[in-house]
Amino acid sequence: MPASKVYFADFHASMNENLQQKLTRLLKTAGMGKIDFDKKFAAIKIHFGEPGNLAFLRPNWAKTVVDFIRERGGKPFLTDCNTLYVGGRKNALDHLDSAYLNGFSPFSTGCHCIIADGLKGTDEALVPVEGGKYVKEAKIGRAMMDADIFITLTHFKGHEATGFGGTLKNIGMGCGSRAGKMEMHSAGKPHVLHGHCIGCGMCQKICAHSAITITEKKATIDHAKCVGCGRCIGVCPRDAVDAANDESNDILNCKIAEYTKAVVDGRPCFHISLVLDVSPNCDCHAENDVPIVPNVGMFASYDPIALDQACADAVNAMPANPDSYVHEHASHGGHAHDHFHYAHPDTNWVVALDHGEALGLGTRQYELVKI
Repeated sequence: MPASKVYFADFHASMNENLQQKLTRLLKTAGMGKIDFDKKFAAIKIHFGEPGNLAFLRPNWAKTVVDFIRERGGKPFLTDCNTLYVGGRKNALDHLDSAYLNGFSPFSTGCHCIIADGLKGTDEALVPVEGGKYVKEAKIGRAMMDADIFITLTHFKGHEATGFGGTLKNIGMGCGSRAGKMEMHSAGKPHVLHGHCIGCGMCQKICAHSAITITEKKATIDHAKCVGCGRCIGVCPRDAVDAANDESNDILNCKIAEYTKAVVDGRPCFHISLVLDVSPNCDCHAENDVPIVPNVGMFASYDPIALDQACADAVNAMPANPDSYVHEHASHGGHAHDHFHYAHPDTNWVVALDHGEALGLGTRQYELVKI
């Protein structure tokens, strides 16, 4: 496969061009305008940020992408799926509250926010994964699959389980319903935390396989009957049903690539990644640490694999920020000049890109075009 083009612009601004205008120029140069947006629904997959975290992308960036699509007759919406863990984005109402709190309102971005997997994270489409080794049918938030065009706007940062959170992570994990996220994180089946359970029976009612019983006001899951769909996690009002979280990081990375394949196949897609405020951990945290490197720039490509590779190379070419987590831990050993490995030694981000390349998502070989 020939090298893919990845377009890059730094964060220098001038009296004649601010950063939002520069991002627009990047999108035009990278060819995003070649997509036929006219009267088509365009999903812009973004991370709205967990309340308390300040590293997430400012809504101004999203508005630039929204305006670009609207000017071409498209119908854009910002979207994400509910989280598997307990936090500010575990259901659509809390998720929208968090999005608005962090500035992602229709007034600031020029479009609506839609939580793609519905109120409780159970509104999903079952999408075949062509060539999938670990996943044959991905569970994707329905609104993601209803869109005619799929655009990603990614905050590139570190991640404690996958090494970094880039475009593949934004798509694969981010577009999975709560059951889909459980499938990626877990090789097993959910279990009940009896200390939280009140025996309300909501999980029992939604279980299609009669795997849940209520005894003495406590639910129990029979793993011989459970198929691991994860719907009980979504409906529990007390967050008493928990995923096993027992999958290895390498397999997690492979599953993320396979979920990405399910989302992007068969429709126009384009990907944007902003490498700034590169925190060591995901924006799912209710806090963010000192950025591990100085801000780098904005990247865009039709190829999500090449895009992630280019962003990772750019970060690893930068010096570690003083007082950052990476600077403090680099002396402990690890891969030379790999900031993500320094931050999280048990991760190997290359696995997702290699697996994605094998699936036909793109290539790790890229030509960097600077504007």
